Amino acid sequence: MQTKRIENRTALSPLNERVFKWTSLWNEINRNKHYYILMAPFMLVFFLFTVIPVAASMGISFTYFNVLEPPRFIGWQNYSRLFLNDDIFMIALRNTFLFAIITGPVSYIACFMFAWIINELPPKIRAFMTLVFYAPSISGNVFFIWQVIFSGDRYGLLNSLLIRLRIILEPIQWLKDEQYILAVIIIVQLWMSLGTSFLAFIAGLQTLDRSLIEAGAVDGIKNRWQELWYIVLPSMRPQLLFGAVMQITASLAVADVSIALAGFPSVNYAGHTIVTHLMDFGTIRFEMGYASAIATVLFAIMMGTNLVTQKLLRKIGG
Repeated sequence: MQTKRIENRTALSPLNERVFKWTSLWNEINRNKHYYILMAPFMLVFFLFTVIPVAASMGISFTYFNVLEPPRFIGWQNYSRLFLNDDIFMIALRNTFLFAIITGPVSYIACFMFAWIINELPPKIRAFMTLVFYAPSISGNVFFIWQVIFSGDRYGLLNSLLIRLRIILEPIQWLKDEQYILAVIIIVQLWMSLGTSFLAFIAGLQTLDRSLIEAGAVDGIKNRWQELWYIVLPSMRPQLLFGAVMQITASLAVADVSIALAGFPSVNYAGHTIVTHLMDFGTIRFEMGYASAIATVLFAIMMGTNLVTQKLLRKIGG
């Protein structure tokens, strides 16, 4: 009889455990309901304008949809066409990865190093230098000045300088020659990259607990590089992650600079990226199913890159 009671208790324990978890969760939600009420407007907007469109795009990517007719399910045909039959997409994929590999890490490290150096300056000078470095990213279409610098005639600033120095005899078509287009776009994007990530790093350095640095000096920190690796960077993981997400998004979603400088489409698609390919099919050809497949692939690339970056950032200070 006693054995049966023990067996019944054992059989009921998983159910009781689930009930206890749900009860605890509900009590926790009820205890913090004011926070959830305050978050509700943002979560509603986020769900309506981010989660639902992303889910809808993924669903539409499995259909043929030309806007005029209802979506027609075609399975994986858009993806097979994208990777097996679309040579322009492969060029865009190569350009985007090359662009991201160069501009992403370089701009990310530059953002942090400039923020670290500027943070050591007096307050007034620090505020001025922050504005100077952040200005290009908030100046709208200021990157059009680079069209003057890389103009393909003798009046272009770079061509004029190289001709005066007798390095070249004839002007170079920087924005029309496919061997230079991607390099020019990378240079301009790097110039514009000190944006939100730069401000996040400045804010993180400003809130750093100075007592940790003093304790580190007592514990054997010998130089500024050890201080940076073992104290500063681990204390700034949230800002580092935020900056990484922003830089990854910016480097993989480049389009405006490419279109403004190299045209749309660029010569032999030398400046073509995944986003410009998406714009081609989504806003010009209105092949929304195919455009949604391109957007889904880009979303997967961004998510995978972000996950890898998070794992790398966890090793900082180790």
